[in-house]
Amino acid sequence: MLSKRIIPCLDIRNGQTVKGINFVNIREVGDPVELGKRYSEQGADELVFLDITATHEGRKTFVELVKRIAFNLNIPFTVGGGISEIKDADALLAAGADKISINSSAIKNPKLIDDLALHFGSQFVVVAIDAKEENNRWEATIHGGRIPTGKELFSWAKEAENRGAGEILFTSMNHDGTKNGFANEALAKMSEMLSIPLIASGGAGTMKHFSDLFKFGKADAGLAASIFHFGEIAIPDLKHYLRIQGISIR
Repeated sequence: MLSKRIIPCLDIRNGQTVKGINFVNIREVGDPVELGKRYSEQGADELVFLDITATHEGRKTFVELVKRIAFNLNIPFTVGGGISEIKDADALLAAGADKISINSSAIKNPKLIDDLALHFGSQFVVVAIDAKEENNRWEATIHGGRIPTGKELFSWAKEAENRGAGEILFTSMNHDGTKNGFANEALAKMSEMLSIPLIASGGAGTMKHFSDLFKFGKADAGLAASIFHFGEIAIPDLKHYLRIQGISIR
């Protein structure tokens, strides 16, 4: 069995790390390079940097930030936000990113997954899915969860895998920022369906939530933001706790 991963996520807006609840009420929490260095030193397995307000004009700024991150970090990191064609991904990978993450652009143009996987290799392509559950149906959303797409979560995740995604990053909009635990039932179902790694996001509040995620949600990695940003859980403590729980952790 592959060892589980702990992945801090840094949402970037105008060059600063920010955090909100259910994708709103956003506030700044610090410099992404300094935070990334701290998490690397604490034993994070990977990092995810998402440019949450990416626009064409902001692309150059983000590329420069990725160069700074790459220069200062010695662990793998994924970047996403506003990637809609091969040249966007090429610029970020050339700047030093290890993987790129696509979300809204993949839903609008599913062939983008095929193109990126063919051009760079599946191992570089993470498809992120922000989904919301209503009336026992999970629906993928875009634009920070504001716009429903009509795409059913599980069929879309499987399609993304078939098109060449190397990993799926699933965020439950119902759980995001609530600190009430991950969407383990949905995660377990998705994990059974997929043969590629599944990263879980949305709902981390306690160390037990991570233990439940790996035991019951069957995810390959747990991603969180505010609990790490605000010092509520330290990564070394979390890893020690998970090992005591009998979970294989990197």
